[in-house]
Amino acid sequence: MEKVLITRRISENALELIRNEGYETSVYTDNKDLTQTQLIKMCEGHAGLLSVGPNKIDEHFLSSCKHLKGIALMSVGYDKVDVEAAIKHRMPISNTPDVLSEATADVAFLLMLSVARKAFFMHKTIERGEWGFFEPMKNLGQELYGKTLGVLGLGRIGLELAKKAKAAYGMQVVYHNRSKSQNAEELLNATYVSFDELLKQSDVLSVHVNLTEETTGIFNLAAFEKMKSNAIFINTARGAIHNEKDLITALKNKIIWGAGLDVTNPEPMDSNNPLLNMENVCVLPHIGSATEETREKMAMMAAQNMIKALKGEQMPQVINPEVYQD
Repeated sequence: MEKVLITRRISENALELIRNEGYETSVYTDNKDLTQTQLIKMCEGHAGLLSVGPNKIDEHFLSSCKHLKGIALMSVGYDKVDVEAAIKHRMPISNTPDVLSEATADVAFLLMLSVARKAFFMHKTIERGEWGFFEPMKNLGQELYGKTLGVLGLGRIGLELAKKAKAAYGMQVVYHNRSKSQNAEELLNATYVSFDELLKQSDVLSVHVNLTEETTGIFNLAAFEKMKSNAIFINTARGAIHNEKDLITALKNKIIWGAGLDVTNPEPMDSNNPLLNMENVCVLPHIGSATEETREKMAMMAAQNMIKALKGEQMPQVINPEVYQD
């Protein structure tokens, strides 16, 4: 009986789906990341890998695990995957797109509002016993009504956030994509602008692009210096899209007003990172998809992709369809 290696605990329903198709499952349950050497060793004797977490799927891994019939990621992002190497080795790899758009957009919205009202910082004042004398002009936030929301990457997640911001606060929407979104322009009266104009016009700038060579470090000090002094920067995509040292500098020097992060650079964030104690900053530990409903959908999609690969059929969410071409 063929076996599937699963690198984290996932939903029992997803495990049962695999088992009911006649495959065994091996679940790694230790609360520490596997090294690549350990992962390669564990893949021995398995026909499929359901990869959860920051496992690096590169040339070395792929050349060491040619026996695998497929790799199913339980994530939307695949920046840890060397796609060209996977094509070369004819290794099908899938991800889990489209199922976490609403949940991640909710977190971006949560961060936007939390930063605007300094919610995390003010909560800490209670813990420190500083909720005392009322000073009416101290620790003031800002309102979002009628402000401009800028979205870098107006795909499914960005569109969900824009819809919420438009409905709740009547925010104007500007965006920058590789191509225009006719749907967003018709639905939200959104305006396509250049990246520089996005920086200049946005009161809130939310990032929803994949991590690529082009987007790595795109939010550096030069970018922050083009933003409004009252601007709020939100990143729920990938931490490496922003330069964290430059972000700290921009906030300390009041180049921008605030920041909300669900992703950091690096992850996990050091507990002594100065961002955690800044008045206008809210940081979450990468919880964009962390709802019962979304994680269940992700696990089930990954399991379905895995089953298809084991049967020698095309994975529905394959990221490198070239492997199926003759």
